[in-house]
Amino acid sequence: MSLQQFMNEALSPWMKQDGPDSDIVLSSRIRLARNFSSSPFPLIASDETLEKVLDFFKEEYKGQSFRDYKGFEVVQMNDLEPVEKRVLVEKHLISPHLAEKPKHSAALISENEQVSIMINEEDHIRLQLYFPGFQLDRALEQASQLDDWLEEKINYAFDEKRGYLTACPTNVGTGMRASVMMHLPALSMTQQINRMTPAINQLGLVVRGIYGEGSEALGSIYQISNQITLGKSEQDIVEDLHSVVKQLIDQERRAREALISRSGVQLEDRIFRSYGVLKHSRIIESKEAAKCLSDLRLGIDLKLIDDIPRTILNELMILTQPGFLQQYAKASLNPDERDVRRASLIRERLQLENEE
Repeated sequence: MSLQQFMNEALSPWMKQDGPDSDIVLSSRIRLARNFSSSPFPLIASDETLEKVLDFFKEEYKGQSFRDYKGFEVVQMNDLEPVEKRVLVEKHLISPHLAEKPKHSAALISENEQVSIMINEEDHIRLQLYFPGFQLDRALEQASQLDDWLEEKINYAFDEKRGYLTACPTNVGTGMRASVMMHLPALSMTQQINRMTPAINQLGLVVRGIYGEGSEALGSIYQISNQITLGKSEQDIVEDLHSVVKQLIDQERRAREALISRSGVQLEDRIFRSYGVLKHSRIIESKEAAKCLSDLRLGIDLKLIDDIPRTILNELMILTQPGFLQQYAKASLNPDERDVRRASLIRERLQLENEE
């Protein structure tokens, strides 16, 4: 398989698109946690109960479409090899927790991979919807419509005082997690993000790494999301997050301008050194690759590099993850072999871009 073919199959279509403020905001996501009122939650449910939930989704939604989200496919975890599950995690289509579930768990994924509905994870239903760039309001609107579509056939576990009932108390209420993935290289370089994080936390929001809770902010990519779901409406949560993200966008742009003004030559040198590493290295670890890709993306956004598209960061941050590297190689690779394969894939991808 050529790299071009692999990219076409590996990358979700929405990942290739730009959106509002996409020089800083990579994606916006809404995730809704829901449960069947008539069934015990997955953590205590029997295998028979979990199987019934899964069978319901296969019978009612497999192959179905809802508006722009067509051809939903049921992907069962016990039908996948470990590397295939890892690829789905790297594409943010499933959570690491779902990948570890041995049976009666699955994901209902739309053809364009913009919608993924995890089945029998921590809750019976974890519906998530992505949009490129800063589109929280649009994501909420679409997720709410998808939620209504499911509720036509499902009686949700709901309490008039508490709202939607979920396995984890932190999700009770709206059951919603709104999150925005941001590229903040200037705030990272100047250490400003470390000073901002406690203030963001005090507003009921949390700053995490690229794969959510417990993950590292590789390549200056941060996920900003709400912590509180009880006592606030979905719109209130989105408005709070929207306000903070807008401030971060403004702060990042100012920090970039300050870096150019005060350390323009040093910044340019850093960007082109990273570009050189990506173009010529034969071995590269994931952390170094993430740092160099972040620098390259910054160079593109600052118009210092004009022959590579902005989406290169989105692509290569995913394509160079362990699951994708092994899927592309069609073999199990140890860490050293992955470092060699990662460097080769990046060189090949950049060469492919120069040829187009």
